[in-house]
Amino acid sequence: MTRSGVRRAAPRPDVRRGPDGEGTAREGAGSGTGGGRRRPGPRRKHRVLRWSATTLAVLILGTAGAGYLYYRHLNANIQKGERSSGDSKARRARPNAAGQTPLNILLIGSDSRSSDENVKLGGGRNDRGNPPLGDVQMLIHLSADRKSAAMVSIPRDTRVDIPRCTDPHTGRVYPATNDIINTSLARGGAGCTLATWENLTGVYIDHWMTIDFAGVVRMADAIGGVDVCVKQNVWDHPTAAVPGGSGLKMRAGTRKVKGKQALQWLRTRHAWGSDPMRARAQHMYLNSMLRTLKKQNVFTDTGRLTDLAEAATKSLKVSEEIGSVKKLYDLGMQLKSVPTDRITSLTMPHVEDPANANHLLPDRAGAEKVWQMLRDDVPFDGKGKGPGGSNGKQGKAPKEATKAPSAPDAEIGVLVQNATGTSTLAPVPGRAGAVARELVRKGFARASKDMTAGLTEDRTVVRYPSAELEGDAQRVAKSLGVPLSSVRRSTDVSGVTLVVGADWRTGTSYRQSEPGDGGLPSGADSINGSDSGQCMDVYAPYRW
Repeated sequence: MTRSGVRRAAPRPDVRRGPDGEGTAREGAGSGTGGGRRRPGPRRKHRVLRWSATTLAVLILGTAGAGYLYYRHLNANIQKGERSSGDSKARRARPNAAGQTPLNILLIGSDSRSSDENVKLGGGRNDRGNPPLGDVQMLIHLSADRKSAAMVSIPRDTRVDIPRCTDPHTGRVYPATNDIINTSLARGGAGCTLATWENLTGVYIDHWMTIDFAGVVRMADAIGGVDVCVKQNVWDHPTAAVPGGSGLKMRAGTRKVKGKQALQWLRTRHAWGSDPMRARAQHMYLNSMLRTLKKQNVFTDTGRLTDLAEAATKSLKVSEEIGSVKKLYDLGMQLKSVPTDRITSLTMPHVEDPANANHLLPDRAGAEKVWQMLRDDVPFDGKGKGPGGSNGKQGKAPKEATKAPSAPDAEIGVLVQNATGTSTLAPVPGRAGAVARELVRKGFARASKDMTAGLTEDRTVVRYPSAELEGDAQRVAKSLGVPLSSVRRSTDVSGVTLVVGADWRTGTSYRQSEPGDGGLPSGADSINGSDSGQCMDVYAPYRW
């Protein structure tokens, strides 16, 4: 067992890639600049030079403006793509009492070998030109009040349901499948990975950003190095039993890594003993990088800021709605004010896949608790106190507005579906009938069960097709204890439809405790962003 409770599995070669057997590092980075057509006066010039340099995993970095042409140059550096290219039913979170909504950004590290530089850095020459895999995936959640943040990773070998996706460039349609999550990037790009996350978590994701090997190296060099720590000398190299390795070699203690060595740190898996431990090392790197940038005096160093801007805009590909320097800058301003002690990074609670010891599955109870906290915007750090916090008051989700039903309970039509089956669990027979009978007992005389078989839904949800039925759907949900956050408008239904998901396999009353502020499940392996004492333990075969 590792310190975090994750069973340390013997390293294995990655049969999906070349001889190095590794995935990519991911560091999100972004940049913002602004300039004007008018000649700036002293105060205007001062404001233009006062660009922010901050990061929240995504590295939205400010930069010095050098006029309109330079602004256009930076804009031209940014690659853009479609936000979602897959089937997803996730909906935006409702605003809180102050009209604020959370912001969610998916960061994806691509193992693309599409260039000489990436092949040189990542190995795998035989894989050049193959569709890239998203070997690092991390959701950045910024609270509605912009006072706290979370970074949540899913290990690349986690088996999930991947929805039907369409490649936005070729038009090729990929049917829905069940596979490990890193393959989603090759089935319609980052937009397919985003849709996969939305379906798994129920969290609406506003934007995505991707970065490849070369981008990580450029960003690490531009930042100037980040402190990391190992408890023992480490060398992630091929062994007689396990080929591949990142090549990371460093002595015990705290060391500054940059450039290629930073990429090696982020790609290392064998020396940490497992993919979840690689996620922990990446969280440590990101937290350290954030602390580093906050300490650096970059506001008046024009040359330094220009280097950061060039590296950031050349390193990222982003979803099209944030595909400009101004929009990235505005996004960075929202991220800037979050103090490091209000940032929590963690890995999705998981279990070993009984069908394949090399794969993982979400730990249903633990993972769902994390997703519920994200959906309800509950702070992970236990510090969301008082009015103005993410939830208005500590430990309670915000009260949501309800609408009056259009008819008495006895006249509300409700169709109940059994969707308790999953890729690993058989459906529970009779669930639709049992819940429909409970609704009738409660006065919903028109409730009935749907005979459709083979439906799957991780979470129970009440769907309605049009605005006039929203109050009816809320009334049905309330009668059974289903939270209003699970009431959603959908064009897939013709009337109020209660979908009994895999999270409600017994009983006729939906009872899930609302997670309190800071109430993370065990197995989340969380790290606070201000904790500078974190140090990686090296798996014995890779010590020297």
